[in-house]
Amino acid sequence: MVRYTKEHKQQTRQRIITTAGRRLKLDGIDGSGVATLMKDAGLTNGTFYAYFTSKDDLVTTAVADQLRAQHANIVAQAAPGRAGLEQIIRWYFSTEQRDTIEDGCPNAALLDEIARSTDATRQAYTDGALTLIDGFAARLAPHDPPSARLKALSLLGMMAGTLQLSRALTDRQLADQLLEQGIHNALALLDA
Repeated sequence: MVRYTKEHKQQTRQRIITTAGRRLKLDGIDGSGVATLMKDAGLTNGTFYAYFTSKDDLVTTAVADQLRAQHANIVAQAAPGRAGLEQIIRWYFSTEQRDTIEDGCPNAALLDEIARSTDATRQAYTDGALTLIDGFAARLAPHDPPSARLKALSLLGMMAGTLQLSRALTDRQLADQLLEQGIHNALALLDA
């Protein structure tokens, strides 16, 4: 029997979480079975329970990880203030973001299923969404972020809903126009 170090086990667990996050965004929570999630990570079904107690446990962990990564890679890296928000908005409403669901926003990809998920998954989502919202609010009102929290929440909702709709449209020109209008609407909300 091969013994793995704690570091190897943690790296393997993180690989499962990361690949599951991409698959969940691509195929949905209900459309992603444990066998597929483990295959994506290069592992067998039999090893799943060495890392997670259930699929719901993995989904909760992957949702939290996806939101944490989105904050770290996008929100935390953006410029401060309004310029940073504009940078985030323009990135969010890009055709690349729309067309690469597995690498894109977990909000736009999973919201409808998260609403029907376990309390733990919904709480992980809420915690992650609040981190994004607080990052937006800190740029909207650097000296008083709590005053900008509702506006930041509205911004996140507008962004996710617009991206979802753009992804759903078969008319590419209309979908592109919607993204452009999304930029305009989001920037107008910042100035409201």
